[in-house]
Amino acid sequence: MKDPIFQPIKIKNIEVKNRIYLPAMHLNMADKYFVTEKLKAFYRVRAKGGAGLICVGYATVDEKSGTPLNIGAHKDEYIPGLRELAQEIKQYGAVSCIQLNHSGRYNHSFFLNGEKPVGPSPVPCRLTKETPKELTTEEIEEIILSFGKAAKRCKDAGFDCVEILAGTGYLISAFLSPITNKREDDYGGSFENRMRFGIEVLKSVRKFVGEDFPVIVRLNGNDLMEGGIGRENMKVFAKKLEQEAGVDAFCINVGWHEARVPQLTPSVPRGGFAYLAREMKETVEVPVIASHRIHDLDLARELIIDHMCDMVAMGRPLIADPELPNKAKDGREDEIIHCVSCGQGCFDHVFQLKPVECLANPMAGHETEYDLSKTDKPKKVLVIGGGPGGIWAALGASMKGHKVILWEKSDRLGGQLNIAGLPKGREEFLVLAEHLENIVFNSEIEVHLNKEANIEDIKRERPDWIIIATGASPITPPIQGVDMDHVHQAWDVLEGKAYVGRRVVVIGGGAVGVETALDLAERGTLDGEDLKFLLINDVEDPKHLKELCIKGTKEITLIEMLDSIGKDIGKSTRWTMMRDMKIFGVKHYTHTKALKITDKGVEVDMKGERKLLPADSVVLAAGSKSNNKLGDEIKSLDIPFTIIGDANKVAQAINAIHDGFKAGISI
Repeated sequence: MKDPIFQPIKIKNIEVKNRIYLPAMHLNMADKYFVTEKLKAFYRVRAKGGAGLICVGYATVDEKSGTPLNIGAHKDEYIPGLRELAQEIKQYGAVSCIQLNHSGRYNHSFFLNGEKPVGPSPVPCRLTKETPKELTTEEIEEIILSFGKAAKRCKDAGFDCVEILAGTGYLISAFLSPITNKREDDYGGSFENRMRFGIEVLKSVRKFVGEDFPVIVRLNGNDLMEGGIGRENMKVFAKKLEQEAGVDAFCINVGWHEARVPQLTPSVPRGGFAYLAREMKETVEVPVIASHRIHDLDLARELIIDHMCDMVAMGRPLIADPELPNKAKDGREDEIIHCVSCGQGCFDHVFQLKPVECLANPMAGHETEYDLSKTDKPKKVLVIGGGPGGIWAALGASMKGHKVILWEKSDRLGGQLNIAGLPKGREEFLVLAEHLENIVFNSEIEVHLNKEANIEDIKRERPDWIIIATGASPITPPIQGVDMDHVHQAWDVLEGKAYVGRRVVVIGGGAVGVETALDLAERGTLDGEDLKFLLINDVEDPKHLKELCIKGTKEITLIEMLDSIGKDIGKSTRWTMMRDMKIFGVKHYTHTKALKITDKGVEVDMKGERKLLPADSVVLAAGSKSNNKLGDEIKSLDIPFTIIGDANKVAQAINAIHDGFKAGISI
């Protein structure tokens, strides 16, 4: 049977070689709107990796539509860079597309020389904490014209098609929504009027690029905003764009940036929003692209075969592994590096105005920086520790042509990824650990499991270089009663090595504490399969079923000495976890110090007041300490060595992975 992923598809008059679409993503790699070598290299690698349709951007249409970190399309001076970018993509047989957008009220006055961002109405923005200036009719007409002119520049630069972003809370969707559009003229009021701006933008684009040039629209299937546009109106808008503006394809995403529903985090089921693409496919006649959390090719095939969509958007999976299409086509799917939807290197970096990186792939965003050419002086490199940092150190050294030996004291590779993936909704980390293990075992690296390092064995191995990646271990805080039988480390609880009672106090409000508290709070709740059975058979009222989905069998309390919970969790993920703690009933207290553990519970100092928090079990999540004693012993061997990751300094997994890879390729 032919693989549906690798069947060509036509969008208007252009044939795309496969059904994999790399959607436009914020990369923060442009420089004052100009295309950079870094940006070209990022897309060159992904075009070479086999993606069928690559959309860059977004690109700006006027001075207020974006930031200098966005690609510029609002002046002719940007055309040469755009042309080079289009050529980079097309030279490997991919179709080149560029997304145009106006951020509207989502822009910041900081990027506008102090001027206010603009919108249909002066409605305060929860995301930026700013109130936009209301656009005049003349300004609206100028923006509509600017979209058309920008599209023409992109066509002249050699792009095969353009995409217009008409969702996600940006300007077109702000006009669509009654939340942000309070106008009383021809661009406000009725839904018919609120659609006018978007329709006129697409008509302007069509006028400037001509009838034969493919135009795609990226559109929310649902904005997920209370009192917002909603699914049914989105379908009406899409049909209007198809009929009145000649739109040739739709890429369906979900949610505004302000929406309080998780959209891309690991807790979102893979393909969980694909039903929106299905509904749009049943509405329009042109190709429909599904997006959001489509991370594996088996799911992608299923969506296409089952007529849920015509193509799949795989954005972050292609950051994690640009070779994903080629590996699949060559029968090497077990070598694909898996995206875990952590957001640490992509979304969190966007908020920090830093170029995109990736936890799963330390080469992403560094395509122009790392020299991976083979060394002319290969060495024998011993890597001690098979966690994510050690794995990437070994892979990096092997890529450079060194003979690499990897020792891991446990019976599997992956280190703390195998713990991070145990809480509900975090299973993607287990998949990454498995995939990294596959890559190592398929490489020339010599792996020894159940092998704990000691000086005598290191002497016998006689390596030329040693990389110490022995990770970290949990801290036991100096609290009276910490050695009691009902006190357990969070890692042991997550791994099933320790069981807890009904009432649990978790000490420590960092990432591990929050994840453990949520995992315990969900125990006893309905899972998806149970819910589906009970729902379709009308066993219980839907409201009661919802309660059974969120009400577990344990009472969880989380305490933190500092003033904030989850300080070490990335911005793009933290808000969802804080929301989940509220949903699942986790009580949490800041400025609260554990003083003593007793058989009745935990005595605490809560903002100067001594209290007893009742508990049948106490879970410790007080942080980690580096395991680097081996470094002191190795110094006596007179062998060069590097200490990486948590063994050097406890941090996030992304730091360990990047640290390890740099160490490996630097030898």
